[in-house]
Formats: sequence, structure tokens, C-alpha cells
Amino acid sequence: MTRYGLWILLVAAVAMMVCGCQSQKTYLYNGKDLTGLIPYPADAGHWMAKGQILYTTGKPNGYIRTEKVYQDYRLHVEWRWPDEPTNSGVFLHINGEDTTFPRCIEAQLKHESAGDFVIMNHSGATVKGLRYEDANKQFIGVKKFQNSTEHPAGQWNTYEILCKGDTIKLIVNGVPQNEAQKTTESAGWIGLQSEGGPIEFRNVYVQPLK
Repeated sequence: MTRYGLWILLVAAVAMMVCGCQSQKTYLYNGKDLTGLIPYPADAGHWMAKGQILYTTGKPNGYIRTEKVYQDYRLHVEWRWPDEPTNSGVFLHINGEDTTFPRCIEAQLKHESAGDFVIMNHSGATVKGLRYEDANKQFIGVKKFQNSTEHPAGQWNTYEILCKGDTIKLIVNGVPQNEAQKTTESAGWIGLQSEGGPIEFRNVYVQPLK
């Protein structure tokens, strides 16, 4: 084989490696136990590993978050309500101290509100040209773009969340529902919330974005 042919093979191999890294999935819940996750409050008794399902009783209020900080990623989350739908959320770009409602931007999971943002604990973002940031307000809700696209209780739903730089996009069951820009944070821990009642999660993973 000529030197030129070897060079072409080398370039192709590097390209395949890069593509593989970009599509690689990192599961935040490993399907066995809570390794790599930190519960708050520290007593993890209300978070349980049930095979491929991560389950919480919803009480007390709090969350379970990653040990690692993530930036520029696609986050895939599947959830369902095993009983009556209540409240929960996906915490993005958690920064600062662990507390019941940390500094972050929440992708809402409250029943029929999936796709809303909650700008939490004095973080900030811009949606449709409007700035949502207030040092005097702990919670600022930002409504989704369309009517609810959630499935009934007992059925699985899917969140696709794209975090790139200071932009966050929320897609619920395949429907784009919200987009925030100029977020005050662009990196942080990822968390799943416990608030109100039982909820189940599965197939929770991140993939790097270029």
C-alpha cells in the first residue's frame, strides 16, 4: 500500500474515533446501584435502585445528583408516574452548596408542566427575548411553548435536553417545548428531583456535544 493510502486509512480511523466519542453514552444511573450519584438530604433511603429503574418515594424534598460536573451535552431522561402524578424535575447546571432547592435551572416535571423552566435560586436565563433573573425571587417559572405532550400516568415519557454553551433546549416526547439562552451557568452537576410523590426514572444518560 502506498504512503498516500496509509494516510487515508489513518484519517478515516481518527474520524471514526471522534464520531464514536461524540456518540458515546454515559449512564448517570448504572442500573444496579447509586454509584456516582449523591443524594440530598444525605440519607438515600428514599432513592432506590430497582433493576433498570431508579425510584424515589418523593419524600423528603431533595434530589440526587451526579458527582461529576457536565458541560455541552445531550441529556436523555425517561420518567413515569407509577401512581397519581405529582411533582419532580431535572436540575441542570447545579452550582454552589447542596440545599433543597439549589442554584440551577430546572427542566420541570410537574404533571402537565414538563417543558417549563424554573429559574431557581437566583440563576438567570433569557427566553423569547425576555430576561428571567431576580435576586429577590427564589423561583421564576417560564411556561413551555405548546400544550402538554406528556403521556398518561403509568406510561413512559422522554425528555431530550440539549445544553450547549449558555443555551438549553427542552424536547418532551419528541416535541420542542422550550429554549433558554444566555444562562448564568453553562456547566454543573445534573440532578433528579424528589418532590411530592413517587416517580420512576430509567435510561438516564448524557452524550457529549461538539
